[in-house]
Amino acid sequence: MSRVITALTTLAFLAVPSAACSGTTSTGPTSTGTTSAGTAITVLQLNICHGGMNHCYRGDAVMTKAAEEIRASKPDVLSVNEACAGDVDRLRPAMEPARALFVAARNLDGTPTRCRDGDQYGNIIMVAARFAGTAEESGVYDAQYRALDGHLELRSWACLPAATLSACTTHLSSDHAPTALAQCRDLMRRAAGYPRPTTVVGDFNMRGEGSPSMRDCDPAGFSRRGDGSVQHAYASDDLAISKTTKIDMLGTTDHPGLLFTLTRP
Repeated sequence: MSRVITALTTLAFLAVPSAACSGTTSTGPTSTGTTSAGTAITVLQLNICHGGMNHCYRGDAVMTKAAEEIRASKPDVLSVNEACAGDVDRLRPAMEPARALFVAARNLDGTPTRCRDGDQYGNIIMVAARFAGTAEESGVYDAQYRALDGHLELRSWACLPAATLSACTTHLSSDHAPTALAQCRDLMRRAAGYPRPTTVVGDFNMRGEGSPSMRDCDPAGFSRRGDGSVQHAYASDDLAISKTTKIDMLGTTDHPGLLFTLTRP
């Protein structure tokens, strides 16, 4: 299957929508911030299980909790998995001004996967305005497990490359580790070509140990930290992952939140 690249929902700074694109954006990454030595970049990873299809669904309680954690941590990068497209607008007020990109997972017939309420289901990446550029890329993977995989979803990725900071999110195959590994390697090859510094965050559905494991995905030029389970963050080697904090989501989802602090040596 040829790669399908689509930006399904893109929101620009504050609440002003940017133009949607199909295919990789042709504009080069630009930004106005700085990641000079000593700069700290905070990255928040959340899997909010908000689609309504899984046993972990707890309704809108997770949206309240997610907004609280965003306000408390003030992340420069926010990665949200198992989200609905409308969650972008619901979480945006908790962020500082930021650029956001949503990408839907796909059904086996290529149509967008839907949340319980009919909204599109997928992943969100947000980057603070001071680091964000104008380029965006998103899509589904070539490698897909077409038996029961979550809810028969074709897994997706979304990236916001920029001259100052490039960031990606993803949610990989949950029922076939070799497929998850192929997807991880695919995304990390893509991320390696983005302007640095670069961070890739998400629910990879692979642990640090086992066969295959996240170690089998680790590329040269990146370091990785995780939650001891399936959520991980990669940082290019011009960044140091100086701190990792696990956040109790108080039963509103089946995954803890993860807050990473990245610094320029």
